[in-house]
Amino acid sequence: MAEHFNVVEEFGVDVFNEETMKQRLPKNVFKTLKKTIAEGKELDSSIADVVASAMKDWAIEKGATHYTHWFQPMTGITAEKHDSFISPAGDGTVIMEFSGKELIKGEPDASSFPSGGIRATFEARGYTAWDPTSYAFVKDGSLYIPTAFYSYSGEALDKKTPLLRSMDVVSEQALRILRLFGNTTSKRVVATVGAEQEYFLVDKKTYDKRKDLIFTGRTLFGAPAPKGQELEDHYFGSIKQRVSDYMKDLDEHLWKLGITSKTKHNEVAPAQHENAPIFAPANLATDQNQLTMELMKKIALEHGLVCLLHEKPFAGINGSGKHDNWSLSTDDGQNLLDPGNSPMENAQFLTFLAAIIRSVDEYAELLRLSVASAGNDHRLGANEAPPAIISIFLGEELEAVVNALVDGTDYTSKSGTMFNVGVSSLPSFPKDTTDRNRTSPFAFTGNKFEFRMCGSNLNIAGPNTVLNTIVADSLKLFADELEKADDFQTALHDLLVKTIKEHRRVIFNGNGYGAEWPVEAEKRGLPNLKSTVAAVPCITDKKSVELFTKFGVYSEVELHARQEINYENYSKTINIEALTTSDMAKTEILPAVMKYAKDICDIAASKKAVGVDPAVEVSIANKVNTLTVSLNEKIDVLNAAIVKAQGISDIPEQAKVYCDEVFVAMQSLRAVADELETIVGEEYWPFPTYDELLFNV
Repeated sequence: MAEHFNVVEEFGVDVFNEETMKQRLPKNVFKTLKKTIAEGKELDSSIADVVASAMKDWAIEKGATHYTHWFQPMTGITAEKHDSFISPAGDGTVIMEFSGKELIKGEPDASSFPSGGIRATFEARGYTAWDPTSYAFVKDGSLYIPTAFYSYSGEALDKKTPLLRSMDVVSEQALRILRLFGNTTSKRVVATVGAEQEYFLVDKKTYDKRKDLIFTGRTLFGAPAPKGQELEDHYFGSIKQRVSDYMKDLDEHLWKLGITSKTKHNEVAPAQHENAPIFAPANLATDQNQLTMELMKKIALEHGLVCLLHEKPFAGINGSGKHDNWSLSTDDGQNLLDPGNSPMENAQFLTFLAAIIRSVDEYAELLRLSVASAGNDHRLGANEAPPAIISIFLGEELEAVVNALVDGTDYTSKSGTMFNVGVSSLPSFPKDTTDRNRTSPFAFTGNKFEFRMCGSNLNIAGPNTVLNTIVADSLKLFADELEKADDFQTALHDLLVKTIKEHRRVIFNGNGYGAEWPVEAEKRGLPNLKSTVAAVPCITDKKSVELFTKFGVYSEVELHARQEINYENYSKTINIEALTTSDMAKTEILPAVMKYAKDICDIAASKKAVGVDPAVEVSIANKVNTLTVSLNEKIDVLNAAIVKAQGISDIPEQAKVYCDEVFVAMQSLRAVADELETIVGEEYWPFPTYDELLFNV
């Protein structure tokens, strides 16, 4: 990296963005392509060759020799197959070619990606299709073309295709509402997202000595360090030089790729940090977050570090989330979740707010499922993350406005101004009407909602697909009713009152960590799906199938496929963790503990031989022996549970056994091993402890 990095000059230099297109494309082609991007329509094939040629020339100037259709299969990470631009010239030389056909469509092998039964192993054909609304970029000598990925028979095999579909449907339904409020100029409503990314950094040499980190991304063993996060001295604290150098390097890479990395700071737990971008359209934000995670890991290695993106790499301290800041904006710049300054703007805001309240209450299980994973199960409900119960935080003033509307009473704002809460004279209130609530899974924060349940490793396409679709459902319901109303104002008032009355049980401004909240939530009838296995079935229930198929976001086949993949991912993850737990306990911990016990016994025997009472040694040896016997027994229990789970062919039942038996056996074994770690001499312990992992960067 250059010593002096000029952000303005370098920002987006590796991206085939609008500015680059304007410079390199004929005016008529640029105009057509820009319209395609703005309206989310299919690229006109007549200009594809021109765009491809310009893109190729630009990429070659940037040092690219290959191109790749970059897509997001249901593995949760990205995939890429690189083809060179070379084409034989017939005289023993080559020329560099790239056609419009190659730009628009690719054909990678689909047989080895998760399909949930959509594709048989021998049915290999899959296709990638360029997403022109997400800019191409150059990285590591290749032109990267963001694409969707689908099967020979048209089913979505990726995370992005349903996201793009959901963006279309929420735009369509939101425009119907806007037309009712007199907006005739907006042509598209865009779901916008800003994804705050938390992560841990550990020393590479220390990491290499831990099989659990290598194989699973989290520590399967580890007694707490003497110091954790209790002094709250790491949060927003001074950034260590080594970490600062890494963050600077990361920012420069992200900026060159047009990613608006805005904020960086230390997070609550030791060795934990955060990176946050500025808002972007949901599909672009998803692409950029996937790229950010990839670069975080790659650049960390260049600094002798390892970036951990697991949701809970260390027990007893905060895990890492990814706060998904979601909103709706028009193509001409209006944020639909901004209350506005005029009565009509305010009524429009409350209409969208009521739609969101209904959506979150009506489809709480789907939102919970959208963030479900074996890793995130550790985090949800812990002290740094929302509980698994879905609720909405509105803040005191906005909730008071909503309640006054429903109850038909006057409302006095904090400023002392009295408002009559009829739709035509709703109050305009300040952006920050109340404090923030860090315990809420879905919190209104002034002009957006912050969905805080996403895990740090998650592909955010999933939750945003669900958010877009469920909100589209409520907006459609509203538009269907309001479009046929004789008196719009009266119909709107009655609709808002009815909707909020039916769904305000989901509004909760209190402490989501409190022991009383699950009790209260149960009284309200709110679901509490504590594990991934408990959440997965909802994706194929009648209500979910009707929702997604009505809008064409998922077909019923695609939903069943994703259910199967969710179960399989959970089972495979726990299986790998269980095998690693057993292996580390048998081949590393047991031998170390037995050596320590032998040395203690030898010391005791030496003392006894010279007439010295070996009481201390005997006490330690007895305790170690008791725990060692228990450890060995628990290894056997775990191994038996693994064998049982592996022998089950029914996919949902297998996942349930991994959850209820294998994972429980792992936890039980760990408890014994972690207690042994606090007794056995430090020089005997076979791998780095939490002290070394968390405090030596």
